[in-house]
Amino acid sequence: MNNRPNAQRNLRTIAFLLVVTVLGLILVNNFWPRTERGPNTFTFSYLLERAAAGDVQQVKIRGERVEGVLVTGEQFVAQGPAEGSPLWAQLSETLREQGAAFEFEPTGEGGWILSALVYLLPVALIIAFWVFMMRRMQQGGGAMQFGQSRAKLANKEFTRVTFSDVAGINEVLDEMREVVEYLREPGRFARLGARIPKGVLLVGPPGTGKTLIARSIAGEASVPFFSITGSDFVEMFVGVGAARVRDMFKNAKASAPCIVFIDEIDAVGRKRGAGLGGGHDEREQTLNQLLGEMDGFEHNTGVIVLAATNRPDVLDPALLRPGRFDRKIAVPPPDMHGREAILKIHLRNKKVSPAVDLGQLAQRTPGFVGADIENLCNEAALLAARQRKEAIESGDFDEALDRVLTGLARKGMYIKDEEKKRIAYHEAGHALLHKLVPQGGPLHKVSIIPRGTGVLGMAQSMLEDKYLYSKQELLGRLTITFGGRAAEEVVFEEQTTGAHDDLRKAADMAKRMVVEFGMSDALGPMSFAGERTNVFLGEEIVRSDEHSEEFSATVDREIQKILREAFQRAKELLTRNRDALERVAQELLRRESLSSEDIDKLLADVALQPAG
Repeated sequence: MNNRPNAQRNLRTIAFLLVVTVLGLILVNNFWPRTERGPNTFTFSYLLERAAAGDVQQVKIRGERVEGVLVTGEQFVAQGPAEGSPLWAQLSETLREQGAAFEFEPTGEGGWILSALVYLLPVALIIAFWVFMMRRMQQGGGAMQFGQSRAKLANKEFTRVTFSDVAGINEVLDEMREVVEYLREPGRFARLGARIPKGVLLVGPPGTGKTLIARSIAGEASVPFFSITGSDFVEMFVGVGAARVRDMFKNAKASAPCIVFIDEIDAVGRKRGAGLGGGHDEREQTLNQLLGEMDGFEHNTGVIVLAATNRPDVLDPALLRPGRFDRKIAVPPPDMHGREAILKIHLRNKKVSPAVDLGQLAQRTPGFVGADIENLCNEAALLAARQRKEAIESGDFDEALDRVLTGLARKGMYIKDEEKKRIAYHEAGHALLHKLVPQGGPLHKVSIIPRGTGVLGMAQSMLEDKYLYSKQELLGRLTITFGGRAAEEVVFEEQTTGAHDDLRKAADMAKRMVVEFGMSDALGPMSFAGERTNVFLGEEIVRSDEHSEEFSATVDREIQKILREAFQRAKELLTRNRDALERVAQELLRRESLSSEDIDKLLADVALQPAG
């Protein structure tokens, strides 16, 4: 870092000498007497004598200067008298009598300006280029600094985030607090012989808060924090990435103790020799330099490398070993309590109605990560502001959730009455089966308002966070999934294309029950779903499962058996409860959207016949 001013001073000197040299060459070329033989120089009186003798073949008169060619082929120049002198007329008359060709080339007042520009323009361009280079060097850019690190030192805006802005991942924060405490009090750990991890790798799906955790560490730790993305290392020029890695760690060592955060490290840390090409390319050189800097012959005392990725499976094993990334911390999607805590963080600067139940909203968003919840809260605030409300209400969150899940409502979309009737019965079949099959989960609401692209209606359930599912629960969900197709056959005695998404989901669920979860009586308790990886994601070859044709045929038969039984069950339940199906469908046609409580009130006097 201390050599940078010297390098800039040397470059400035070289550029100055270059400008002086080029300027000197231009002056010498234009004003220094030439050694080579040029045209003969005549006096004007001598020119008149040669013209009278018939020795002049061609003449060009430019102002007071005469340029010409003798009959022998020799060139000459002569300086004439002032304009208007009778000697010019004598020369013209003599040339005309001798039959010599002559012409006058007029010269304007701006001729000397044009001549000056011809000489001064190259000099001006060189000076402009020199000034440009000096400014680029002062700004720290330019080709001369191609190999310098692009890591940014955290500013005040970046470090404004602290651990209080992170929720739903308390276990991860506990691990990060240990890193911060080490940086603040290294002596407390050194007394016991403890060594802080050299590297911490945050792994999790997109949007779970990995980058947010890094920003909170920058806000909590009172040490320099350098941040960079993996793609900033890689360039088309071989060797640039490795040079940037060296420069980054050089700056980090000079600022130790400090933290270096590499976001999306999979862009530079993919497995070497993977894929169809392989080879020692620019990315592999960059990775090799990173490996050497993290744990090579030189020790990076006081430099902690923090990295984040959502593709740990493609990272090079040498990068993941202890001594480089000693600690790998999973950042999972938050559970229901975590989602509620995240909602409180994103709503603390927004005006929210006291009637909004954040616990229920958290229950309705299973699988949502921090980024999804932030988007949900922002959409609800925009909807409330659009209607000029004083606070965000529950209805705004309902509409925002529907937008996030299925897209914008298309209330102006024209649907024929017959099609709308089929859609109503389709969604009523899903809703009624939610009431008849308790294993499938409780219903939240059902709607026939078209949304997004291709969503003509929906039955939204209140799924809770579950990590284990029984076979009966999966069969119950399959039965509910077939509710739309079953209702179409019960009422209209024909099939439509409206159930294509339901069929896809059902087939995928049944296949997983057979090939992954071992829930097939014919195959027994075995799982044979091998991991398939893509050659372009870091593996050298795609392996296929090796099974006999008879075995594969048995798998197909078991999947078909599960699907047929679930569909038949759905159809029988709707047939036994035809009156309830009619009542829900007609109410949907009238109101377009019904909540679970609305359906309970609607069917209060109907004796439902649930599944046995």
